[in-house]
Amino acid sequence: MAPKVRFTRDEVIGAALNVTRRAGPEGLTARALAGELGSSVKPIFGHFRSMEEVEGAVLEAARELYLSFLTEDMAAGRYPPYKASGMGYIRFAREERELFKLLFMADRRGEPPAPGREVEEIIPIIMKNTGLSRERAELFHLEMWVFVHGIAAMTATGYLSWDEDVVSRVLTDAYMGLKARFCGEEGR
Repeated sequence: MAPKVRFTRDEVIGAALNVTRRAGPEGLTARALAGELGSSVKPIFGHFRSMEEVEGAVLEAARELYLSFLTEDMAAGRYPPYKASGMGYIRFAREERELFKLLFMADRRGEPPAPGREVEEIIPIIMKNTGLSRERAELFHLEMWVFVHGIAAMTATGYLSWDEDVVSRVLTDAYMGLKARFCGEEGR
C-alpha cells in the first residue's frame, strides 16, 4: 500500500509561496520547497508533475493575493476606488516585494498582453469620474498606471521608501494633471 501524502496541495503551494517571498522565484527549487515543508521532495511530486507546475501554481496564488490587496484597499473606503487600486498596487509592492517582482517585473515576452479582471472593473470608474469614452479611459488608465507602476517598482526594489501620505499626494497630483489634460482634449 502506498504511503499517504502528508501535505495537501494547498499546503505545498503555501510553502512554495513562502520560499518565493524569501528567496525570489529563482530560489524556488524542489530542495528549498522540501526544506520549507520539512520533508523530502516526494510529497511535492505527489501533487505536482514538475517544478514548472509548482511555479505556475505559485504565480496564480501570488495573483490572487495581489487581487486581495486591491479588493481590501478599494473596499476600505479610505480613498476613492480608482486611487485605492493604485494604493493597493503600491502596498503590494511594499509588503510582498518578491511576489510583486514575480508578477510585474518578470520578462513576459511571448505572453499575450491581457487586461486583468481588475482593469475591467476600473475602466468604468474612470469613465464615470471623467466623462471620457471607453477608449480614452483606457488610455488614461495606461498613462496613470505607468506612473503607479514606477512608484511600485522603485518601492519593491528599495529605491523609494515613501510613506502612504506621500504616495497619496503624488498619485493625486498625477491623476489631477492627467484628468485636466484628457478632459481638456475631450472638448476639442
